[in-house]
Amino acid sequence: SGLGPAIIKGGQALASRSDLLPSEYLEELQKLQDDVPRFSNELALSTVEKELECSFYDVFELVAEEPIAAASIGQVYKARLRANGDTVALKIMRPQCEEIIALDLYVLRWWSGVYSKIFDALGRDINVQSIIDDFGELIYREIDYIAEAANAQRFNELYAGMATDVFVPKIYSDLTTSKVLTMEWVDGFRLTDSKNLAAYDLDRKQLVNTLTQCSLRQILENGFFHADPHAGNLLACRDGRLCYLDFGMMSYADRAQRNGFLLLTVHIVNRDWESLTSLFQKLGFIPEGTDLKPIEIALEDALPDVLNSQVSEVNFSKVVSKLGDIMYTYPFSLPPFYIAIIRCLGVLEGLAIQVDPQARIISEAYPYVASRVLTDSQTDLQEALKRLALDPVDGSIRWDRLEDLLDEAQDSKGYEVTVAVDLLTDYLLSNPEFLPDLASQIVVAADSLGSESLEYVLAAARAIVSQDEEGAFSALQSILGQL
Repeated sequence: SGLGPAIIKGGQALASRSDLLPSEYLEELQKLQDDVPRFSNELALSTVEKELECSFYDVFELVAEEPIAAASIGQVYKARLRANGDTVALKIMRPQCEEIIALDLYVLRWWSGVYSKIFDALGRDINVQSIIDDFGELIYREIDYIAEAANAQRFNELYAGMATDVFVPKIYSDLTTSKVLTMEWVDGFRLTDSKNLAAYDLDRKQLVNTLTQCSLRQILENGFFHADPHAGNLLACRDGRLCYLDFGMMSYADRAQRNGFLLLTVHIVNRDWESLTSLFQKLGFIPEGTDLKPIEIALEDALPDVLNSQVSEVNFSKVVSKLGDIMYTYPFSLPPFYIAIIRCLGVLEGLAIQVDPQARIISEAYPYVASRVLTDSQTDLQEALKRLALDPVDGSIRWDRLEDLLDEAQDSKGYEVTVAVDLLTDYLLSNPEFLPDLASQIVVAADSLGSESLEYVLAAARAIVSQDEEGAFSALQSILGQL
């Protein structure tokens, strides 16, 4: 804890990685999430007075004399506004924080340059300095509380405003500067506080699901996501809502990056190694001209023990570990953005497992992935649907896969089955190569669909044979609605 803020940030990330470190290490590292060395009240209050250009006690009344928590960038006091009696969290930046972070990053960047040269000598295109630069950019954004306040307001508009189970504290903009942040005080409990979660009858699994689903929407839907979801930045409110507290470390993914990550998930779950390696190359992970066949074989050999199971049993960290071994062996170079997402999801799953030992990010993510594949008309996602729904050998429709997708998607919030059925039916009928044997496939699949669907099956078969697209569309909608 005596190290600089940048080093502490790394420790905070590791504190949620129960897959990497034993419990005794985690317990010590978790202290970095709100129990790093504190600076004096005198320095803290003088910072407020200098920033707000007022006497501290003219504006605030301390509810507790000592800080409630101390983090890598600043420390937090519980205070009350004299103007209206509101209870607030007053976040005050550490003295000389920017200078200390600059030194931390200088040292880290120097060593990363050494490691980059070592990797280069080994024939590996791994630019460690670019990773440190990206990390440094995130940290520098975090030491501007005006930017953090703007992040909180945007996050609230994108997520809390649309979900009743996510909460973002109010920001007092008139009492916020680059070094002082004033926000609504929130009473709640850590997600790892089993005793109080049980005392207030809070559903641990539901909290994990809320956290996971919100994180997925951040990364894959809007692209504006919380890059540091460790236990110190989250609270379970007494009414069951999940509260996000810290918005300093945020990141953004453009649409191509979002879809790329979604497609990676689809190909891994679908065990489509050829598509996965092609996507790796398209995303810039593998240089052009690289022979992809050995990588396909390596993926197939390395991942069966991880993926030869139900989706609910797949552990994200195991998948990443297996992929990491392959990426070390072959000429992979991950763009910094994807490293940020992998780190974010790794921390997320580590925290989720601490709260609910049965939690698995891929299991929680799959309903959302299924709903996106079924309802998004973008070309690359429709290609993913094709690969999931059609047999790669003979092009026949895999009704069991469609049924699984529709079942999984129902567990995703905001999923509309009518949109999925319309899009899927339109997709099947808009591809002429499916039509010649679609009728016979439907009839063959009738037994698996059940007698209740027989009327729709026959109607679809007749319509396709007679090339009645409107009738086929209607009948297929009814069949898929039965799945």
